Amino acid sequence: MLQELRVTQTGVQILFAFLLTLAFTPRFPSLDTMQRATYVTTLLLSVLAAMLFTAPAALHRRLFQQGAKPQLVTVSSHLAQLGMAVLALALAGSVLLVVDVAVGRVGGIVAGAGTLVVCLGLWALVPDVMRRRTGRNPED
Repeated sequence: MLQELRVTQTGVQILFAFLLTLAFTPRFPSLDTMQRATYVTTLLLSVLAAMLFTAPAALHRRLFQQGAKPQLVTVSSHLAQLGMAVLALALAGSVLLVVDVAVGRVGGIVAGAGTLVVCLGLWALVPDVMRRRTGRNPED
């Protein structure tokens, strides 16, 4: 599980760095109220995703060799799942913002919603279909 979290953590860090740089671009002051709200919300979601993805490593470090492995695995799995949900929202918000600025509000909303649907499909529906077909959890 920690290896999976390393992969997602890298993606979140790249997204967070991208979002941080946006506030310092010449075009940022021209963003309207909705674009600024989308930016701040997406920035905060990316920070929350980073916290959720790093929490299992911190828990592991603090509880190492204390007989808490079953609880650690369960809690870490829940944190990772929540992190994926928050990351999906952050990705959708980022796409919404960029496409809104580049193409327009309607395009941004459609692209952001599409991003969210694809994330949900790949990260939730595909594993559920696999679980039903195999009769077991694909994470096993």
